[in-house]
Amino acid sequence: MTRPITAGVDGSEESLAALDWAAREAVRRDLALRVVQAWRFEAYDAVEVATPDTQAGWVRETVSEAARAVTGRYPGLTVTTDVLEGAAVETLVDAAADAEMLVLGSRGHGPVVGFLLGSVGQQVIAETTRPVVLVRAGDRPAAEAAGREVVVGQQGEPEDSAAALRFAFETAASRGATVRAVRAWTLPPVFAYSPGSLKLLDEAGGLEPREQQALGAALEPLREQFPDVPVVEHVEMGSAGQVLLSVTGRAQLMVVGRRAHRTAVGARIGSVAYGVLHHAECPVAVVPPV
Repeated sequence: MTRPITAGVDGSEESLAALDWAAREAVRRDLALRVVQAWRFEAYDAVEVATPDTQAGWVRETVSEAARAVTGRYPGLTVTTDVLEGAAVETLVDAAADAEMLVLGSRGHGPVVGFLLGSVGQQVIAETTRPVVLVRAGDRPAAEAAGREVVVGQQGEPEDSAAALRFAFETAASRGATVRAVRAWTLPPVFAYSPGSLKLLDEAGGLEPREQQALGAALEPLREQFPDVPVVEHVEMGSAGQVLLSVTGRAQLMVVGRRAHRTAVGARIGSVAYGVLHHAECPVAVVPPV
């Protein structure tokens, strides 16, 4: 089954930037675009005319207007629209389930990045089974210029980042871009050493060469499947979030894996994804594990 790229809109500047990003990506991948808005009736005592049907009409017009604008810019693109009544988290998660990816707007830098990292957005990212791409207001096609890379974080064993790596390679292939695969490492605590681990490190020539070997092993199957995609292997000592953000100036898209866990106050995403979402200047794709 061919899935569309789904963009969530709400009339804000950032959601319209996300819609345009989604349209460009749909054109590149030869996919349809689905434009959705989550909506729930709100009663306003001061506005008697705002009945459920009236409010639904306003929302449908907002979505239709956005779709018309993007169809005008990309005339060959197949675009459908839906107004989905219900709570935002459940509605967006359901919409993402049938999509190649869900694309949403993000409200910029700082400790609060708008609804995408608020209670709604964080739960959407943590609970969906599909990639979620977050786009800031002001994003333009020029940001995808030649020479800018698709940056992806790799950590752990090859299978731990397989989904994020595949997403990065597919995206780079559709854009004619280079993949920069980043693996960060830190010195292990003294108690982590054992005769077995020391032997492995000696055979690898030290800590950093061992990390380079691990990155190479994770990339090997993707290199075979995407032989035309140039790859830069980037191994650097430091925290994963800091190392990824240090190369954000080269990136047209940052791709990170998702490590979601639940707490007493709801779903939370991993610290690396959380930090990159707050501070990366380019769009960020958060990819759940396979």
